[in-house]
Amino acid sequence: MGENPQQITLFLDGIFRYGAIWVYLVIFAACFIENVFPPFPGDSFIAAAGGLVALGRLDFALTMIIILVGGISSVMVLYFIGSNYGRKYFERKNFKYFSVKDIELMETKLQKWGALILVFSRFLVGIRSGVAVAAGVGRYPTLLMLFYSTVSYFIFAVLIMFLAIGMVEHLEEIKTYFIQYNLIIWPIIVIVIAVYFFRKYLFFKREAK
Repeated sequence: MGENPQQITLFLDGIFRYGAIWVYLVIFAACFIENVFPPFPGDSFIAAAGGLVALGRLDFALTMIIILVGGISSVMVLYFIGSNYGRKYFERKNFKYFSVKDIELMETKLQKWGALILVFSRFLVGIRSGVAVAAGVGRYPTLLMLFYSTVSYFIFAVLIMFLAIGMVEHLEEIKTYFIQYNLIIWPIIVIVIAVYFFRKYLFFKREAK
């Protein structure tokens, strides 16, 4: 199926023969799996669901609830993994490029910028899962994590759904938008990561003198 919403729509349409409940379950599973096993095309499933809503095959409100519950469930799973296991692991290992001091710095930045980061986290293709784990490692408050992540997921899902509803006959164009978005965001992510490690390298080089 890949990232093609049209193919996914046909796939979901085929499941209708077993009952709409199975379509909702597949959408739930897709939204859950996407965060736990990226780069699973969960966004394309949301777009396909929007197309089916426009055709009257799915209920909009119920579909949105399914999408939100599926996505947020996996986000919180990653958050608790980071909180319960990730922090202890990184503190024990105290990696050169991600030390205990780095964790404490990240915790400070989360306290200051956590709300903004989490509200935009859903739009950060490729590092959504990492943000959830990092929030856990940085001990960001659980209720705030849940709230801001839900806001982010809701805004993103509504945008994709309405885009799909408005372009139900042109779902292939949505695929093009996804591809263009990825082409823009991935180089930015790579540059940010490269700058981080380069700065750490320069810091250790100065320390060694």
